[in-house]
Amino acid sequence: MTQELFQLALNITDPWFISNIQFNIEAKRLDVYIDFKKGSTFSYEYIEYKTETKKETIDEKEVEVKTKIEIGRENFDNLKAYDTQDKRWRHLNFFEHECYLHARVPRVKLPNQKVKLIKTPWEGQSNGFTLLFEALLLQLCQAMPVNKVAKITNTSDDKLWSMLDRYITNTREYEDFEDIDAIGMDETSRAKGHEYISTFVDLLKRRTIFITEGKDNTTVQRFAEDFKEHSGDIENIKNVSCDMSPAFIKGVKENLPQAEITFDKFHILKIINEAVDKVRKEEVGANKLLKGTKYIWLKNYNNLTEKQKEQLNTLTMSNMNIKTIRAYNIRQSFQDIYQASTQEEFITYLNKWYYWATHSRLEPIVKAAKSVKSHWDGIVKWYESKINNGILEGLNSVIQAAKSKARGYKTFKNYKIIVYLLTGKLDFSLVNSKFKEI
Repeated sequence: MTQELFQLALNITDPWFISNIQFNIEAKRLDVYIDFKKGSTFSYEYIEYKTETKKETIDEKEVEVKTKIEIGRENFDNLKAYDTQDKRWRHLNFFEHECYLHARVPRVKLPNQKVKLIKTPWEGQSNGFTLLFEALLLQLCQAMPVNKVAKITNTSDDKLWSMLDRYITNTREYEDFEDIDAIGMDETSRAKGHEYISTFVDLLKRRTIFITEGKDNTTVQRFAEDFKEHSGDIENIKNVSCDMSPAFIKGVKENLPQAEITFDKFHILKIINEAVDKVRKEEVGANKLLKGTKYIWLKNYNNLTEKQKEQLNTLTMSNMNIKTIRAYNIRQSFQDIYQASTQEEFITYLNKWYYWATHSRLEPIVKAAKSVKSHWDGIVKWYESKINNGILEGLNSVIQAAKSKARGYKTFKNYKIIVYLLTGKLDFSLVNSKFKEI
């Protein structure tokens, strides 16, 4: 009766059956032994691959990348066991007891004379885990650092990373980019030492669709290649949001021929903020009242603390000719441009702002204004596209929070895994039917 109950609970079906159950209370462990009926036949899907090596340029360095490409597959049925191999899989805990499944798994001889080990119905993508256990691990890794999941489940940290990599690689094969026509791109530093990565986001579905090393123009080329591999048509990409990086601009022009660039307003504001701060730094030596006021000038008024608002109001209402206040007012005015009700009004405001900034006699502000002028079309384009990299900033904050909890990621590969895991909105049920059951 016990074996029948476990057979139903584990969904063990013909020709498989549970032959034995061992329950060790002291070791807090449950071992379930599975066998198959004598004379049973099995199926095997034979997939043939070839390995392709190609050279890629990442930040002006040429590296070799190996890719495994499927060149054919064939299904074989009614195959009898040639011999067997003993295997073990970690399964979901039975209450507080660790549970393991054991089976002698048939190897079958194919018509091409190759002998292959069949895949059992319960085994996962990784060697030694069941599908249900992997589904649980995926859910846990989306909620907490991988090393913590490893400790909680008493599994290997390296094996978890390997499992996650396999799931992300296999699930991304099902990705379909056919309907994507607007993307955002941004670069960020992965770790100290200026190890940069570039991320590409589907602005409509708010998810990361590609991540690669570097921040040069070839990152866009690699994105375009990956986009095409997932049924995407680069001719369909009409709008791109990015910063004013010459590398991104060049990459878009060379690889996304139909795309028009909208320069991200948050990056433009960052340039103006840096100019305001330079004015403050130049002035703070002559005016001690400006000491310790850095963030007053860089934050929106509504985001200031009551103490900061009071300090700003005091400085603004003073009769002193404070250059930083003039720079701050120019910064505030730039933000107001985006409240324009028509494109014509937007351009009018932008022209007035440019005149004011370039006649401010504040060199950092003049320089920032000239940068705006040299990227004029991409700034004006915002009024039509209404896109920005706010989504990327939001997704990046999720990654930074995870990175902080995990105390960083040692390799780009692990960083990439976490980005896809947390912000890729990948449907893991496509490769693990048990994923939605957890």
